[in-house]
Amino acid sequence: MSTTRHLVNRQRRLATVAAERATTTTTAPPRKPGPPGTSHDKPGGSPAAEDTTVDDEATDDVDTGESQEQEQAESRRERPPGLRIRLPAVLCALTVLLGAFAAWAFSSAAGLRDDPARQNTALTDISRTSEVKGQISEAVGAVFSYDYASPGKSGSAVQSYLVGKAVQQHEDMLAQIRAQGQKQKLVLTTTVTDSGVELLDGDRARLLIFADQSNTRTGKSDETTYAAAMFAVDAVRRGDTWRISAIDTFTQ
Repeated sequence: MSTTRHLVNRQRRLATVAAERATTTTTAPPRKPGPPGTSHDKPGGSPAAEDTTVDDEATDDVDTGESQEQEQAESRRERPPGLRIRLPAVLCALTVLLGAFAAWAFSSAAGLRDDPARQNTALTDISRTSEVKGQISEAVGAVFSYDYASPGKSGSAVQSYLVGKAVQQHEDMLAQIRAQGQKQKLVLTTTVTDSGVELLDGDRARLLIFADQSNTRTGKSDETTYAAAMFAVDAVRRGDTWRISAIDTFTQ
């Protein structure tokens, strides 16, 4: 950039000198030849021209120095000293933030993999979901039905379909019906109308049950009452059979 300015300034000054010489030649009277040995007889032009060239070179050198100083000043203004200090600090901060984000993402992904809800295959394993719904619906209908004429049938259903704490829960729920069954000739019928699998994880499942119940007294006069029931059951798979392991009636 400084070389270009140097050439431009030199060309401008040479053009100015040429114009001044042309003007002087036109307006000044012819000079008389001087004695030999004077400066007019020396080849290479007049001393004025030589002095002007020297002055031009000196001026160009001064202009070149000034241009370089201006460029350095502009460079310092464009890149403030603080930039060299702030840039490494910003890069370090970004590195720390990216490292923290990577650690958080890794721990979150591990948490999602360990979350039991993420292991639920109720919506993906259609065959197993249909199997558990069918068997548990049958089990609910069997264990929550009672006929005073054949009370042993209810006991057999308990042995076939209930395990764990569900056995005692069922005993407590139907204790009053068994106590009054023979006297009032009670017939309790439970029919599952709908069910949904909330959780299916291997050999464990949890289902929401909707059922209709009819309770008929066949004593002196037939009297039937109807009720709807909703409750949840936990189920476990033993061999090829799903069994109820817990009953949740949503009451304390």
